[in-house]
Amino acid sequence: MNTITRLVVYAIVIMTFATAQAQETKVDSTKTANHYKIEALEDLKAKIEKEEREFLKQEIEAINQRLDAKQITAAKAEELKKEAAAKRAANIENRMAIIDNKIALLARNESGYETNDNSGGYFSISFGNDDNESKSIRVGKKNKPRKYDRRTTTDVVFAIGFNNTLIDEVSLDDSPYKLAGSGFIELGYAWKTRIFDNTNFWRLKYGFSFQWNKLDIKDNNYLVNTDGDISLQEFPSDLNKAKFRTTNLVFPVHIEFGPSKKIEKENYFRYSTYQKLKIGLGGYAGFNIGSMQKLKYKEDGNRVKDKQRGGFEVNEFVYGVSGYVALGGVALYAKYDLNPLFKDQAVDQNNISIGFRFDMD
Repeated sequence: MNTITRLVVYAIVIMTFATAQAQETKVDSTKTANHYKIEALEDLKAKIEKEEREFLKQEIEAINQRLDAKQITAAKAEELKKEAAAKRAANIENRMAIIDNKIALLARNESGYETNDNSGGYFSISFGNDDNESKSIRVGKKNKPRKYDRRTTTDVVFAIGFNNTLIDEVSLDDSPYKLAGSGFIELGYAWKTRIFDNTNFWRLKYGFSFQWNKLDIKDNNYLVNTDGDISLQEFPSDLNKAKFRTTNLVFPVHIEFGPSKKIEKENYFRYSTYQKLKIGLGGYAGFNIGSMQKLKYKEDGNRVKDKQRGGFEVNEFVYGVSGYVALGGVALYAKYDLNPLFKDQAVDQNNISIGFRFDMD
């Protein structure tokens, strides 16, 4: 009985909703497709005027910055402002005329014309059917005035190279980890900001990165956790591969310095460090977000891949020093973890990495 009652309620709700939708469709069908397009174009006219005024505001701000920097006189600044105002007024007039013509075209015709406005720096792809139902995809970027002074730029950070650990009284040649098989990868995002107003010699570079540090264990050994004591022990059978990897999320900060070239244009200026010497010194701090030991061996003639995640007493808090030297688009990069790899151990091991970094502009 309850099932029948629910079905009746569902049917009433569906019929009520369908009736309301039918009434709404009937009311809306009194308007043609072109009527909606005309309404959209009328709204677009207000947006055009607002957009051009915003462009004018940005241009005047750039002119004032040039005036404050004593690159132009007050008379020249006033002249440039009048020219910018006249240009934007003409833009509004021309773009409004285009929209008015499109509205007139739609008003005379019931269908058959597409009137996408591309004056804002977009291009449109329209598709539809014979019932005049169409949809548009607007793709592109507004052609905004170039910012007069851009003090901050951004880069994707990518670095790759060799990784190992420094152990007290143990040379790298005697390291328990292979030199060739151990490596690191870093991937992140960085901002670079000019520190002083009138020189680009000193810059602050900061951001976030994911670091993957891998150690290739040699001599058929593998890492074992014995009541919190992390040690290398011989594997009971022949190991084909034994690797240990940590994954860190860190937030690097570097002071970068070096010469740059100033490029001055009428409406903007930039500092370029292209093909210039760049030196960065700083450090990083963050968190360990994962650790894994990967073992490959044969057991009873079968290949076994064993992935052991966590449980290696890795330090959760990561911090260290790093630096790079670049001449052009590639930098020689080094980083060193000041925190031991494993916590509360009799002998500390600290990750050290040397490689190449590819975020140099």
